[in-house]
Amino acid sequence: MNHTIQCLLAERALLPQGWRHNVLLQWDTSGLLTGVTPDSKPGSVTPRADGPVIPGMPNLHSHAFQRAMAGLTEYLGNPQDSFWSWRELMYRFAAQLTPETLQAVATQLYIEMAKAGYTSVCEFHYIHHAAQGQYYANPAELSGRLIAAAQTAGIGLTLLPVLYQHSGFGGRAPLPEQARFISSTDWMLNLLAHLRRDHPQHAGLRFGVAPHSLRAVAPATLDIVRQQLHAADPSAPIHIHIAEQQQEVSDCLAQTGARPVRWLLDNQPVDERWCLVHATHMQAGETLDLARSGAIAGICPTTEANLGDGIFDGVNYLAAGGRWGIGSDSHISVCAREELRLFEYSQRLRDQRRNALASATTPAVADRLYLDAVAGGAQASARPIAGLALGQRADFLVLDAQHPNLLQRQDDQLLAGLVFCQHGETPIRDVYAGGKCIIADRQHAAQDTALADYGKALKQLLA
Repeated sequence: MNHTIQCLLAERALLPQGWRHNVLLQWDTSGLLTGVTPDSKPGSVTPRADGPVIPGMPNLHSHAFQRAMAGLTEYLGNPQDSFWSWRELMYRFAAQLTPETLQAVATQLYIEMAKAGYTSVCEFHYIHHAAQGQYYANPAELSGRLIAAAQTAGIGLTLLPVLYQHSGFGGRAPLPEQARFISSTDWMLNLLAHLRRDHPQHAGLRFGVAPHSLRAVAPATLDIVRQQLHAADPSAPIHIHIAEQQQEVSDCLAQTGARPVRWLLDNQPVDERWCLVHATHMQAGETLDLARSGAIAGICPTTEANLGDGIFDGVNYLAAGGRWGIGSDSHISVCAREELRLFEYSQRLRDQRRNALASATTPAVADRLYLDAVAGGAQASARPIAGLALGQRADFLVLDAQHPNLLQRQDDQLLAGLVFCQHGETPIRDVYAGGKCIIADRQHAAQDTALADYGKALKQLLA
């Protein structure tokens, strides 16, 4: 593919309003779409897509360093093995990271994301300091490594530095193994100012903040961070871990008298700027009120399954008009299609029925899942990546129409073949981010170098 083209004709393209034919996509030098024209008849020199075109998928929740530990915790070390025992292993692994190894792991991961159909990532970044908690001379030392990794891979980035101050509800002192995460409120606000100054925001890069969880940030601090963030950037996103585990719900009830989602909704102005990650354990009223708030529910099915978190009530949340998106979180899997598939399958297994997340207006469940996740992921990213529409970023995938799972598929069958069939190599052939072809014929220009660097990093991390 030619990296300098600024238009492409798609015989079939998935627009926000559905499939359209002979769609001419045009974008400017900043990578934003200036034309999305169905039923076009361009000249013979217009570049043509080699297959159906669909929007790129935003990944709304990532801890990049955890890619290097994927598959290393799959053994029974505790008869009651859970998220909390997994977390102990994660802490020990995080302690070994250096700026160089973090960048190597993140670069490998972000290239893998691009190949899997993610054109954008929200990085929930909570390792800020050196191994014993010492501050780096440059407060953005590790944040800058993630920005560099995203630039190498070519994907968009919403960087969410994490504020982490306590080890549990009630302002419990942090654990020694959390020293790399712990920061004062002033330090976090200074980091954000530093990032905005040295890395100006644009359509492919945005900054927000992530109070880690209600157990890690006190209510008064949450107020200060939210107010200061929105004073500097009124539309900046806030992401938070909220109700991932039953123990978290019990601890929140004991401390505050309310469940985590209920407490947040009652005590913070939760709106479309917020993303509640792992709102897994909610009662019916919480589910309805979260849907009404306009916030995004961040759903990470493969990680939530891997950690034994539980099943999000997608059926009732979507029925209430709730907005949502997907994330690969711990990166036990890096595949947008698998996250969508497992989200649907979790509802089927619980309710013992099929096509659980389809609706009367969108009976093709894969189409609803895909378009909803693009829209929700874009909102959580706070960047213009909401699909193939004017003013949005030219982030899109070109599918292989000759792939066995897509062969001879009509428009209303294509996404079902993409999401619910899992055979052979990926059906995603080319990937564009900001109008640039970053994956051509399933290959990335930097993949060999990135893999070699990743191998060196793993050797150091696992020594």
